[in-house]
Amino acid sequence: MTHPPLPALAAEIVIDLPGSREVSADGSTVWSRGGLPYAALGPDGIEIHLDRDIAPAAMRTPDTAPSARGPDWIRFSPGQLDPHAIDRLRAWLELAYRRAGT
Repeated sequence: MTHPPLPALAAEIVIDLPGSREVSADGSTVWSRGGLPYAALGPDGIEIHLDRDIAPAAMRTPDTAPSARGPDWIRFSPGQLDPHAIDRLRAWLELAYRRAGT
């Protein structure tokens, strides 16, 4: 089964998150809720703002690394979007979105 590329998949997930705002500039897209950014897509993958307790655990999963945005952020750059990577992306984006709304 062929999956859409990371940018298209992230956009598909975010479109279902009400109140999410998107700003695209200089080759990157930032999504925010209530003025708080919760994800940023760029040429090197997607950066997602997670809880302080979850980010370190998330970084122990494949294709994930620290983000220069801060200790609560991760960079996810999957080499292949298999069902497990898609599940992680969806869960992390939804968590980040909910976190931005609190």
